[in-house]
Amino acid sequence: MSNLDHRKATLRLRVRNADGTPAAHVNLNADQVSHQFLFGCGGFEAMKLIFAPNDEARRVSQDVMEKWLGLFNYATLPFYWGQYEPVPGQTAEKPTMAAARWLQERNVTVKGHPLCWHTVCAPWLMQYSNEEILRRQIGRIHREVEAFRGVIDFWDVINEVVIMPVFDKYDNAVTRICKDLGRIRLVKEVFAAAWESNPGATLLINDFNTSVSYEILLEGLLEAGVKISAIGIQSHQHQGYWGLEKTQDVLARFSRFGLPLHFTENTLISGELMPAHIVDLNDWQVKEWPSTPEGEERQAKQVAEMYTTLFSHPQVEAITTWDFTDHCWLNAPAGFLRLDYSQKPSYDALKGLIHGAWETHEALMTDGDGCVSLTGFKGDYVLTAEGKTARLTLDGDGDAQVTFK
Repeated sequence: MSNLDHRKATLRLRVRNADGTPAAHVNLNADQVSHQFLFGCGGFEAMKLIFAPNDEARRVSQDVMEKWLGLFNYATLPFYWGQYEPVPGQTAEKPTMAAARWLQERNVTVKGHPLCWHTVCAPWLMQYSNEEILRRQIGRIHREVEAFRGVIDFWDVINEVVIMPVFDKYDNAVTRICKDLGRIRLVKEVFAAAWESNPGATLLINDFNTSVSYEILLEGLLEAGVKISAIGIQSHQHQGYWGLEKTQDVLARFSRFGLPLHFTENTLISGELMPAHIVDLNDWQVKEWPSTPEGEERQAKQVAEMYTTLFSHPQVEAITTWDFTDHCWLNAPAGFLRLDYSQKPSYDALKGLIHGAWETHEALMTDGDGCVSLTGFKGDYVLTAEGKTARLTLDGDGDAQVTFK
């Protein structure tokens, strides 16, 4: 048994001509055109495309997004409250919706990040009582989830709850209500609002803290009846690659909850590593952080190993790289593209997995009854025979009829 068998399915196809007769002894090609697995990346370049101030900026963003689409089928768009609604009632819904629809039209699943977070919180909330802050937080969730329903049905509902009530870098409205209500009560409230607004959504809790503290929080939430679609795990590795041992340890500890795992924010550096003594990654602020040839080769090997490890685990449903291009968050060389937008070895390494080793392309022949078996990675396929085509979704074992027209 291959350790990727859980990513595959087998269908016994009954192939029919347009008139319903069996397509006997016909050569056909089965080509996978999309993955069921969510291979994701920050979709911030799509926002840049929408906001492009001139033709040259638009051309650059279009080129970057073409390369982005050459790898990924899952995008994260920003909903940081302080940026999304800098003035009460004046939101970034229009450009964000335009970017989300642009991605959706290209068969990309879109996630919003985040609905509740103490960082980049709207400063104008500070004038209100805790009761009013909570009311506005709940209202904000209803507004965004309902407005984007059908375009964005994946959400990081609440971000970094482990540290939220003890966050002391600066005062903010969400930390205030988390201290007041407690972690479990706040999470319960915001998830209830999101579910009410979109019962068919996929709703995540997300955190960078992979210690036992996150496990204890999850235990408490599940005991309190909070319905969580998937556990989000951040894996920013600015200070060095986790390696197989830590990655497998995290997988083992968080898979015990029986929920899907999403690696929501992954970064691997292609330059000098951030010093180990830095506790909060945001405290490392540098003007230049160059990518190096040695670092790029290291990054490519680490990307291939980590993605393979995660893709091999049956509970992992999504992997999202945070920065597609260099010098985004923290100015880090964490992207798959350099500053000049040329591709790094990591881009080619990941493409060789997603659209190489993990993508199915088969040449088949039907038998005398027009039947043939297709085994491949789960996703959508185009079948071609004698100049005619048909589409097929492979998501589980069984039988299916295919009619060429």
